[in-house]
Amino acid sequence: MTPREILEFAKKNKAVMVDLKFMDFPGLWQHFSVPIKVLDVSIFEEGLGFDGSSIRGWQAINNSDMLIIPDPDSAFMDPFTEHPTLSMICNIIDPITRENYSRDPRYIAQKAEAYLKSTKIADTAYMGPEAEFFVFDDIRYDQNAHCGYYFVDSVEGQWNTGREESPNLGYKPRYKEGYFPVPPVDTMQDLRSEMVLIMQQCGIEIEAQHHEVATAGQNEIDMRFDTLKRVADKLLIYKYVVKMVARRHNKTATFMPKPIFGDNGSGMHTHQSLWKGGKPLFAGNEYAGLSQMALYYIGGILKHAPALAALTSPTTNSYRRLVPGFEAPVNLAYSSRNRSASIRIPMYSASPKAKRAEVRFPDASCNPYLAFSAMLMAGLDGVENKIDPGAPLDKDIYDMKPEELTDIPSLPGSLDEALSHLENDKDFLLKGGVFTEDVIETWITYKRTKEVDAIRLRPHPFEFNLYFDI
Repeated sequence: MTPREILEFAKKNKAVMVDLKFMDFPGLWQHFSVPIKVLDVSIFEEGLGFDGSSIRGWQAINNSDMLIIPDPDSAFMDPFTEHPTLSMICNIIDPITRENYSRDPRYIAQKAEAYLKSTKIADTAYMGPEAEFFVFDDIRYDQNAHCGYYFVDSVEGQWNTGREESPNLGYKPRYKEGYFPVPPVDTMQDLRSEMVLIMQQCGIEIEAQHHEVATAGQNEIDMRFDTLKRVADKLLIYKYVVKMVARRHNKTATFMPKPIFGDNGSGMHTHQSLWKGGKPLFAGNEYAGLSQMALYYIGGILKHAPALAALTSPTTNSYRRLVPGFEAPVNLAYSSRNRSASIRIPMYSASPKAKRAEVRFPDASCNPYLAFSAMLMAGLDGVENKIDPGAPLDKDIYDMKPEELTDIPSLPGSLDEALSHLENDKDFLLKGGVFTEDVIETWITYKRTKEVDAIRLRPHPFEFNLYFDI
């Protein structure tokens, strides 16, 4: 929509407030709202001011003034506000130079799409994230000098089969048996359907919804693929809808990768492909019906995966899921149909338009603008430098003996290790100025000081079980 069309859209929907959303550096939406009378065509050029020093990973207090510019193409009516509210996703501008702010994650995604076109390799990158999440009935946690604990609960939790619930009706998914059971075992059907209907209302095309593998309310709703920046926008709306619908029903939703022990964590398998002139470029006569370009793209992802992990799996909790020998695909190999490989080639359709690579190690704790941009840059590096991905691995990697895995590289075992890989392998991200040295250094410093160090300075509750009697 044009700015003038936005004014008509707001009037048609009787909006009384305008909500302006933007992404902070680590990956959470921020917002503020203004009365509808503030909405004018000029706002789309002049913007509105705010304090950038209060946003995580952004400006110092002596350079705190920033401008927010709404993107009219992102407009939707907020489905949760009591008063009709027009919502728009925004870009961040420096008020002095009038240039895009280099640490604005959405700007990095815009630069990634522009770089793709500049290479002449393709003009469009499609991304299709499959974000998994848990819906719990209760969550409590605390950490201080003398204690630390967490407690999550769900009426679906297998651990509650013996609890007094007056009455306890059973039908709780067994560990690792939560995939596709019908109600009453799946208690989330109507909740997910409500989420889907609201997502569609917000402009997100949905393909499927279902219960996921874990007990205790693990779910997945699959949105249709879209261009890189737009699908990142949609993923943020998706997460907002999931959390708000859960709250509406006095439940809570989390995209934390590994909130419970002993069952599957939540990932975000990300399907990706390149197109040019409206034609798919990943279909061909090579392995699994792929083109040579697609294989090189996969080669780039596999080569740079240890560094990518710092952006696609960017929390210390991500590595509770990415543990060798368990459910997550940590071995850096590719294969058709094989979900134990870190890159899978889906084989559901023979159509060239459906040919794509599914990267399986990311999770939804990431900043999607950064994660999708980084994966695109790694794939393009593979195409530009003709990086051979090696032979496919069609065996069940989980059943392979250790000696068979010696030549197969794996993902880092911790966020700290992933950040070290990013320090040493970042040139592919700097091409075309998509990422900057400042962005990468700020990311690494923020993650190490705010998360890695914060975790390793604190005793873990299970350490008392292991060591208190020493």
